Amino acid sequence: MSGHSHFKTVMHRKTVEDQKRGKVFSKLARMISVAAKDGGDPEMNPKLRQALEEAKKYNLPKSNVQRAIQRGTGKLPGAKLEEILFEAYGPGNIAIIIEGITDNKNRTLAEIKQVLQQHNGKLAGGGSVKWLFERKGCVTLRITNTYEYTNKEKEELELKAIEVGAENLYWHQDLLDVYTKPEDLESVKRALEEKGIKIDSASLDWVAKEEIEKGQKEKEVAQKLFEALDENEAVQEIYSNLKV
Repeated sequence: MSGHSHFKTVMHRKTVEDQKRGKVFSKLARMISVAAKDGGDPEMNPKLRQALEEAKKYNLPKSNVQRAIQRGTGKLPGAKLEEILFEAYGPGNIAIIIEGITDNKNRTLAEIKQVLQQHNGKLAGGGSVKWLFERKGCVTLRITNTYEYTNKEKEELELKAIEVGAENLYWHQDLLDVYTKPEDLESVKRALEEKGIKIDSASLDWVAKEEIEKGQKEKEVAQKLFEALDENEAVQEIYSNLKV
């Protein structure tokens, strides 16, 4: 399995510009509402617990959190939200999976199709792209003071991750992605926390089986496509097999 080629959407950026904060809050609220459909108690609902942890990182107001949970559990009226997944090809024939949450699938489909066409991309038929990826749990660890970390310390961190059930590991800058089986995500996350290891995020991701190399120009076009897709309120996550 190759490394993580996951375009971190606006929700996963550590600094969020003021003009994007409203969009971030909207995406977080949608995530919480969809997760809350399986129950409003985060202790009994791991998906909701992860969504709430994400919301906490970005200081989503408690009132927004409560309303989102109440909408998800049906205690408050609101638009019916559904999770969506689109498969697509981008510049240079790279494979792309787009995950989102929408209250109008047809409208979102038309919007995504238009963005793809504007950036040398196109929608693909169901299953034609997904087979190039694997569904994996991903626990991301953020290492502070990277330059002070020795190779031995990194190896020790890797060993701890393997001990608690990691299937694969991938370093990128100051982050370590710990891959797990989807069903082991929560247990691995909890075991790492019990070892005193700081968790940056935990999610179910689509991970490319093999990444493809492209030239700088195609990478730049692809990046513009990812950013344009991310501007859509319904888009939550974007994955590709582009080697970055």
